[in-house]
Amino acid sequence: MMRISHLSLRLPLAAIMVALCLVVPALAAEPTGDEIVILHTNDVHCGMEDGLTYAGVSAYAKEMEAQYGSDHVTLVDAGDAIQGGPIGTLTQGGSLIQLMNAVGYDIFVPGNHEFDFQIPRLMELTDQLDAQVLSSNFLRLSDGESVFSPYTILTYGDTKVAYVGITTPESFTKSTPAYFQDENGTYLYSFCEGNNGQDLYNNVQSSVDAALAQGADYVIAVAHLGVDEGSAPWRSTDVIAHTSGIDVMIDGHSHSTVEGQEVANRDGEMVLLNQTGTKLSALGKIVLDSDAGTISASLVTDYSSRDEATQTVVDSVNQEFEGLLNQVVANSSVSLTTVDAVSGERLIRNQETNLGDFCADAYRWALQADVGLINGGGIRADLPAGEITYGQIIDVHPYSNQATSVQVTGQQLLDALEMACRNLPEENGGFLQVSGMTYAVNLAIPSSVVTDDKGNFRSVNGSYRVQDVTVGGQPLDLEKTYVVASHDYMLLQSGDGMTMFQGAQVVKDRVMPDNEVLIQYIRDGLGCAVGDVYADPYGQGRITLLAQDQAEEGSQPDTQPEQPTAQPEIPEEPADTSTRTYTVTAGDSLWRIASRELGSGLRWEELYQLNRDVIADPSLIYIGQELTLPAA
Repeated sequence: MMRISHLSLRLPLAAIMVALCLVVPALAAEPTGDEIVILHTNDVHCGMEDGLTYAGVSAYAKEMEAQYGSDHVTLVDAGDAIQGGPIGTLTQGGSLIQLMNAVGYDIFVPGNHEFDFQIPRLMELTDQLDAQVLSSNFLRLSDGESVFSPYTILTYGDTKVAYVGITTPESFTKSTPAYFQDENGTYLYSFCEGNNGQDLYNNVQSSVDAALAQGADYVIAVAHLGVDEGSAPWRSTDVIAHTSGIDVMIDGHSHSTVEGQEVANRDGEMVLLNQTGTKLSALGKIVLDSDAGTISASLVTDYSSRDEATQTVVDSVNQEFEGLLNQVVANSSVSLTTVDAVSGERLIRNQETNLGDFCADAYRWALQADVGLINGGGIRADLPAGEITYGQIIDVHPYSNQATSVQVTGQQLLDALEMACRNLPEENGGFLQVSGMTYAVNLAIPSSVVTDDKGNFRSVNGSYRVQDVTVGGQPLDLEKTYVVASHDYMLLQSGDGMTMFQGAQVVKDRVMPDNEVLIQYIRDGLGCAVGDVYADPYGQGRITLLAQDQAEEGSQPDTQPEQPTAQPEIPEEPADTSTRTYTVTAGDSLWRIASRELGSGLRWEELYQLNRDVIADPSLIYIGQELTLPAA
């Protein structure tokens, strides 16, 4: 059941039902004439030809207009559209605005990555965008006013629908903090981030109340907030739980696929939550029927039509950059990945991967530093085996950050690792892939990192969960100074809340763009070929996660593998079917164990299948586990 108590229309409770659909076909049921259709996307990240494609979104919108009437269909984007791919980088978002205008968006809410080209550029782009730009909680501190309109009300026949925009307060740390400050470090803008989320809830409630006071029959929150645990207390679910009056929350930011989830608001009434994933993997669809008193929320995934006019614009943009982006810059004999080799789930933000190792190595090599660091959230795409193009390199590093090195103490380095690991085992875009060092994380120790209301590091108020840190093979010395290589986003601008580097002595200041770091490392450091040193998709054992129930030194897993039944004797040179046990040590992965003990890393799956009673997740094995090895 769903509350629609603020509607001018009053219906019996039994008639107020929420219709949750699964995959929506191209043509829906015959409209009654009263339905309002809201189509939505989020986190496209320059993926104009991914998933349904922009031409597909345009075609579907036109189909809906043909069925319901052009004045009953609205197209909305919930942020992170203009950054995340080569063309977005090369045009500072300009080409993506051109494409969004071709598709015909009506409403747009900025996400954190809309700020990546800095606020003056964002204002230029939003001036060029045909859609109305909304954000209730992005405020100028000079006058307390919203930079963009907090909400808008659209009229469909006799029904008024309010759209309230919400931008994540994580924009401070998940874009670049310095972009929101003056030259003295004083903040000029606010996202209503204070008081453990209450300032945001109050801001949104104020806009909802104002819209209802102006006669809105429905309120649709269009938010770039997400549902990830690390985004609390600013998640879409948090806002719903602390407000009333919202009927539907269209969400973005966490790249989640959420279809018509019911979430209780502060009055116990249900709000529908919809999010489409990323890269146009789905198109969200909300249908409001004021006469029937129903709201349905669904995702369109199986749709193949394309609008020719929009496709022409997409093709024109692609052709402009085709030669540059298809230029081959290197070759690789291995696939460098951000995801789990087995499940396909993203790993780069909470575990080591070979692409994380590769990128961190590139920074350390290019800047001749003791340590290389790279945030997992800054590594955006895989590099498959074979030819590597310039476009693929930009896909990996699309943000045009500048390679920088600074001199820091061991204590600062430890604090950075602790900040990066505070959400483990959950994801964190600031999770650090490393070069020139190793570390372990004791998951049995809860994080005691203290941050300010903007998510910036302040201190560690308890035990460190990061342990056994080495640099250059030697234990970390908290008093010693080390040269650390990364990019200006983290080292100079406190990206991901890494304020412990503020004031550090700069050794090399913004010497080259981030994607050029990778190209130079491949070309000059690796001789134009990425080789088998990066073959293990789980990396080289630089980061060790200690299981919560096995974190104490010397502890053993509760469950030991059963010993296999002895094989019968086979005459005349029997095959070797003997087995033996192996105890996992620091830095091990199934790939590495298989490569060392069985002669090929490709036998990792055989090792996994033999130890299913010990290993729940093949990407997570722990020190002290005893594994059964098959015949070599």
